[in-house]
Amino acid sequence: MARYTGPVCKLCRREGEKLLLKGERCFTPKCALERRAYAPGMHGRQAQFRRKESDYSLQLREKQKARRIYGVLERQFRRYFKEAERRKGLTGVNLLILLESRLDNVVYRLGFADSRAQARQLVRHGHFDVNGRKTDIPSFLVKPGDVIAVRERSKKLTYFKDLSAVIEHKVVPEWLSLDISKMEGRVLALPTREDIDASLNEQLIVEYYSR
Repeated sequence: MARYTGPVCKLCRREGEKLLLKGERCFTPKCALERRAYAPGMHGRQAQFRRKESDYSLQLREKQKARRIYGVLERQFRRYFKEAERRKGLTGVNLLILLESRLDNVVYRLGFADSRAQARQLVRHGHFDVNGRKTDIPSFLVKPGDVIAVRERSKKLTYFKDLSAVIEHKVVPEWLSLDISKMEGRVLALPTREDIDASLNEQLIVEYYSR
């Protein structure tokens, strides 16, 4: 299965809520969900009058929503779930912690990108170091103590020069710290469930894979 390259606003409309896939645009009147608050397709307007969804449908939708929020393909998402099962604690919470620990998500959370898709592209283009080493793998899992910094040569780019002026207005989660002058962030600890603001019911995802 290839990565989805179609209009991402359709994904938000399908889930019936903003997944923040386009960054700041999602908070403007240009947001597709503001203009067409119904599912895409020729029968989208009638979707709200359909019969009640089954348990399986609810579980599937929640799993798909999580995949779309973090930009992860099905095979990779299933691997994260298996790893979450192996770890101590609640499987659903472990799954969200793994997804939040991805390098592209951390870059997004630090404010270096407006969306996870943009963060993934920046990482792939080699603009970040992790602990002083160039890292261009978006799925790289960070650990407490890791330092994520914009590479010295990348700081000279117009994008990062302009970013330094607006990044100070962005809110960084408590499990991360940001040094704007150095354009680097540090992982203070792994996030807890309370630190993860994604509107997900992880128990439904666990039930989906436990069928």
